[in-house]
Amino acid sequence: MAESPSRNLILVGRVAGGFGVRGEVRISTYTEEPMALARFKRLQRQDGSFALTVASARPVKDGVVARCPEITTKEAADALRGLRLYVPREALPEPDEDEFYLADLIGLTVRHAATNDLIGKVKSVQNFGADDLLEITPALGGQTWYLPFTRAAVPHVKIAEGLLLADPPLMVGEPEGPEEGDGDSV
Repeated sequence: MAESPSRNLILVGRVAGGFGVRGEVRISTYTEEPMALARFKRLQRQDGSFALTVASARPVKDGVVARCPEITTKEAADALRGLRLYVPREALPEPDEDEFYLADLIGLTVRHAATNDLIGKVKSVQNFGADDLLEITPALGGQTWYLPFTRAAVPHVKIAEGLLLADPPLMVGEPEGPEEGDGDSV
């Protein structure tokens, strides 16, 4: 689940394209259980406008194949490729105390887990095919960068406090510690 313009909408899937010749649509799902998408029935666009009605669905690798009355041809399904699908937050179950939706990470302050130094803020959550990545806006300005959303890189998430503690990996070319020869020479 990635960036959402409204904290009220949660990203649950993305149209991957058409499936077959009768207008079925393949949807990559971002829900814990892919078939959960079929329970929502009405899916919305990022701006909150209506996108699709899920009349029926069946599981496939990495998502579902859905029949939607608005789509009657493979070409119409293919034209929707890349469309992000959202549901209102209230349509989802409340997460347990130690759980959260990825959309809840957006806007959190990022501090270094060991030093408590301010690193920046979470701008978005992305997934380019492997693990989730947090896009970080640096506190001191500059280009955004990606932090792997793994237990090693992000040992603590404190949603109620608006805080994420991170142990970012060393960047390419970043020194690991004091260089030999640093300090006073004799």
